[in-house]
Amino acid sequence: MLRLPLPLGKGGNGAISFRREKYIANGGPDGGDGGKGGSIFFDVDTGLNTLVDFRYSKKFVAKDGENGSGSRCNGKKGEDVHIKVPQGTIIKDEETGNLIADLSEIGQSVCVLKGGNGGKGNVHFATATRQVPNFAETGEPGKQKNLVLELKLIADVGLLGYPNVGKSTILSKMTNQTPKIANYHFTTIDPNLGVVNLSGGRSFVLADIPGLIEGASEGVGLGHRFLRHIERTRLLLHIVDIASTEGRNPYDDFEKINLELSKYSSELTKKTQIVVANKMDVLQDENIYKEFEAKIKAKGYEVFKISAATGEGLNELFDRTFEILQSIPKVEFEITDDEAYYSLEDEDDSFEVHFEDGKYVVTGKAVENLMRRINFSDHESLAYFHLNLKKIGVDSELKKAGIKNGDIVQIFDWEFEYEE
Repeated sequence: MLRLPLPLGKGGNGAISFRREKYIANGGPDGGDGGKGGSIFFDVDTGLNTLVDFRYSKKFVAKDGENGSGSRCNGKKGEDVHIKVPQGTIIKDEETGNLIADLSEIGQSVCVLKGGNGGKGNVHFATATRQVPNFAETGEPGKQKNLVLELKLIADVGLLGYPNVGKSTILSKMTNQTPKIANYHFTTIDPNLGVVNLSGGRSFVLADIPGLIEGASEGVGLGHRFLRHIERTRLLLHIVDIASTEGRNPYDDFEKINLELSKYSSELTKKTQIVVANKMDVLQDENIYKEFEAKIKAKGYEVFKISAATGEGLNELFDRTFEILQSIPKVEFEITDDEAYYSLEDEDDSFEVHFEDGKYVVTGKAVENLMRRINFSDHESLAYFHLNLKKIGVDSELKKAGIKNGDIVQIFDWEFEYEE
């Protein structure tokens, strides 16, 4: 999980300009519009597998739009920022926890924050009664949002099991991956992806999910971090240490891991599992395997015995894995009901009017967005501001609330006397 602050580009200011040409004594307004600020995009890059690059680059800033100028010349749009992320990246708003985007598709590009709009030049404000408008809109200021990135791997098959049962060895034997392998827990602290290539052009993507332990669903160890990566696999290979090299019972391990899956998400328990008894090469008593096999088959699971160290049984296991995958459709992973998409754009046109401390207080995005574009030191800009308050319905709501001439209206930090 990584956090990124993303300042948006500010919109350029509209221009205040008038035609000054030979033989045209009283040229009209010709101020151009400011350019729109740059936006922030996230793009899926299939060449990336981790979010490690964001440990060094955590802040991204889009360019400001250029100011407008005379002769109706509009300012240039600010350059957008495109941030490349691995397939399977989840983007959330850090402040609210709301899900912004789920980048699960190859070639997907999502605009998570749009740049500020450019201000209109004075050419837009000429009327029959106001032929020389000496004001223009300022550009919308840039915004800043902190986003959280999470990576959910998208693999066909996930290797599941306690630490040190041989998952990394299996991955290294069947793919071109060379994960760190050692005889201690949590050697793998980030999931590894590899492609298993079988005869006849058959292949599938295999993920070595870091080892789970009892209590993982409550966050013990690195539990939540590991369990998130299992959600998007289609099939699980549940690896157990049949030789009990660390003194644990393999059947108890199998039961405890599945209990953690059920506690984390009922959907995980519905995934197809093949149970794999590893380390057969060091098993001293064959009856231990036979007893284990009988219990697992009684629960309806297939069982394979292998030795990841010697390679024994791996080809048979992965041939069967590929065969089962053909019966499991590839599905689009949908967002759950409690993870609806939210936009970070301020498109809300709502506002509220209430009476407080002897003043009529107006709040809401609609008036906030309007105030961003007004130069309050210019009387013509103020007139334009009051006109737009009427257009968006603030004036009528104030009347409904009982306002009278001379009463004080407060909009954020700005106060004025009401006149009808």
